[in-house]
Amino acid sequence: MHGYALAQVIKQTSGDLLQIEEGSLYPALQRMLKAGWVAAEWGISARNRRVRIYRIMHTGRKQLEREVSSFDRMLDGIRRVMRPAES
Repeated sequence: MHGYALAQVIKQTSGDLLQIEEGSLYPALQRMLKAGWVAAEWGISARNRRVRIYRIMHTGRKQLEREVSSFDRMLDGIRRVMRPAES
């Protein structure tokens, strides 16, 4: 997918809770490219514009698994702290 389409999918999938601004998205995609987590190639959009299309690589999927696992552990810790003490 190209960058704008990625931002739209994130917004729609999250029920409009997450909105990624271009100023955050494109630098993040560049960092992921440098890390080898995504690959990119030039293509043509549905509106006949030249766009950079990103594809997640195997190393990117592995990194995503690590990030999700880390986030899940953090969220679990937050839940434990926020849970009222049982007496």
